[in-house]
This record gives sequence, structure tokens and C-alpha cells, in this order.
Amino acid sequence: MNDAFGHDAGDLLLCTIADELIQVFKDETRIARIGGDEFVILLPRTSFERAKELIDEAKEKIEQRTVHGMAVSVSFGLSTNKGDSVIQETLKLSEDDMYAHKLFEVSSHRNETIKTILKTLHEKNPREEKHSERVSTICAHIGTALGMQNEEILLLKAISNLHDIGKIAIDDAILNKPGKLDDREWEQIKRHPEIGYRILSTSPEYAEIAQDILSHHERYDGRGYPRGLKSHEIPIRARIISIADSYDAMVSERPYRKPLTHTEAIEEIRRNLGTQFDPKIGQIFIDLYETQKEVIQ
Repeated sequence: MNDAFGHDAGDLLLCTIADELIQVFKDETRIARIGGDEFVILLPRTSFERAKELIDEAKEKIEQRTVHGMAVSVSFGLSTNKGDSVIQETLKLSEDDMYAHKLFEVSSHRNETIKTILKTLHEKNPREEKHSERVSTICAHIGTALGMQNEEILLLKAISNLHDIGKIAIDDAILNKPGKLDDREWEQIKRHPEIGYRILSTSPEYAEIAQDILSHHERYDGRGYPRGLKSHEIPIRARIISIADSYDAMVSERPYRKPLTHTEAIEEIRRNLGTQFDPKIGQIFIDLYETQKEVIQ
């Protein structure tokens, strides 16, 4: 939540969960936040069975809530102390129980969260959705020309659709600014590969492609961002996306400039082979599209 929508949204998430916990565990209960996103609930004179009922009720109520359109998820752990062991041991057992539940719950929740973030980005900015679709088409054609297997091309298309997911955390006023960006605004825009990486790397399903998302604004000559990778240090899928992304950005209308023509964009890519773009992949793109603009639409 912090990575996608900012710390104010993270605070709202914590308050939302706290409100529901207070409503469910309101009788003879002590509720405390003990970590970034961790709470402890003490239930004096309560049986294990009754505590489990309350947990199930709280979980159901919490997971009906949304914050910034995102479904809220929570994992609980439970342990009892009948006065015959130290409280630290009881706490450790409850943590173990919570982590056991979390292993089964967290993956599916995170995958759904990523899909929701992408949907939210596209609803806020439909231009981004169309851009990603066109980039995906170009990447698939380049992948085919490189001799990639069908499974690799499907993965490349999936990465293309997700490559700008980190823009969810960028202020809409910056994304839609009618004039040129100032230095501060440009630095904000440049954060989106790292934000996308953090969002995707939390999910096992997307972890493999997180490095590609992180690297899609690196340059072949090492003068890109965020890490200044060069040449074959940059993952090949990121090198492909870089070309497709740049072409579509050049030929698309923006509030602050007119689009380049297809021919002008092709020439710009040709001029930057070996500097901004991988020369081999860039030449494949030129060979594919120099006289075939219609397949990009």
C-alpha cells in the first residue's frame, strides 16, 4: 500500500484495520500495534474456541473493507496461556501460527492486489492502458523475430503490460501535466521502475519479471536509470521493452508536444543504436517496422 499509493494510504489501512479490531474485540480486551503492520490482541479469561470465533469474525469484516479500491487482507495467529508459561513464549507461538497461515494466504492476495493496482492505474489514466497494449504488440513481434519460444513471448507480453505499473504512485498532476516537467517532477517520474519492482517482487508469481520492470529505462551505454546498467548487464526483455516503449512514446500525442511521425521515430531509434538502444534488437525493430507501420496500430 505504501509503495503503490503512498504513506498516507498505508496509515489509512492501519486505521481501517484498527477500527474493525476495536469493534470485534471490544469486551475486556487490550489491542496494541507492535510493529509496522502487526497488532497484538490480549483476551483475558477467554477460551481458545471463543478466541477463534472472534478471529473469524474480525477476518471476515476486515476483508470486506477496501482502501483506495484495494481489498484488505489480514493473517491471524492464536495462542493461549493458562498461567503455566511466560508471556514471551505465548507470543512466539502465536507468531508461528500467524506465519503458517500467511504462507497459504499471502500469495493469492498479493497477485490480486497487483491486478487491482494495474486496473486502478488504467482507470485513472486510460492512455497508459493503450500505451501498454501497443508496447506489448511490438515486443511480441520483436520476440518472434529473435526466435523466442511461444512461452517466452507470452511472458514478454505480460511484462510489457506491467512495465509502467509503478506510475500508480506518481501524482496524477505530474503524469498529466500539460507543459514540460521541471527537475523535481522528472525525478518523481524516474521513480516508477523502482516502485514497480517493489510492487511486483512481493509476489512469487511476478518475482521473475520484477528485474525486467526495474531495468526498462536503462540505456545500452550505461547512462540510464535507476542503476546505470549497460549493454548485456540489462536483461534482454528490458532491452526489448525499451525500444518498443520509446517508439510508442515518440509517436503518441502528449499534452506538451506533438507526436513524431512514424518515419521520424524510426530515424530517432536508428540514430540511438548503440547508445540508448541495443544495436541488434534496435536493427530488428527497424527491419520489422520501417515500412510496416500498420502492424503497430
